[in-house]
Amino acid sequence: MKLLKRFTVKDLIIISAMAALGIAIKPVVVPLVHLISTPLFIPSGALAGGLYMMWLVMAFGLTNKRGSATLCAIVQAILVLITGVIGSHGVMSLVSYTMPGVMIDLGLLVTRHRCCCLPCCFLAGLLANITGTAITNLIFFTLPLIPLLLSLVLAAFSGGIGGILSWELLKALRRYGIGGTNI
Repeated sequence: MKLLKRFTVKDLIIISAMAALGIAIKPVVVPLVHLISTPLFIPSGALAGGLYMMWLVMAFGLTNKRGSATLCAIVQAILVLITGVIGSHGVMSLVSYTMPGVMIDLGLLVTRHRCCCLPCCFLAGLLANITGTAITNLIFFTLPLIPLLLSLVLAAFSGGIGGILSWELLKALRRYGIGGTNI
């Protein structure tokens, strides 16, 4: 539990809230995206993922602490396992939900950013959604090459848009002194 000692109670509440928002939005977004993704034979998560991966980016941006995205993703995986909401992959949810958070934390570590600017938030969302789409494909779908590449491109686009939305929310919240670094 050494990882948890770096987080304050306020950080843990923020991380839990972001995880809950990410899970709560799925049942609303996924059916709508199915209307577009089903005729294209691509997983709906590739297209909708940016809207629920953005909450992982928000968790990091609001706490400004490494490991926040991973912790948020772990909380999401546990919530999905306990509640069985849309997107549950059974015990494999621990992998498919956690790895996008890990990739956000790794990507921001490598770039030495902390959700401090539009490009790093864009990258964080993009990495999360590509990772989630790729892992889901490996575990469940095993799409042929062309549909897989199409779904990964859509995942990158959707994840990047989610990162942009996160940046705009973080920027607005930071103006009021809420979140990591004031802009």
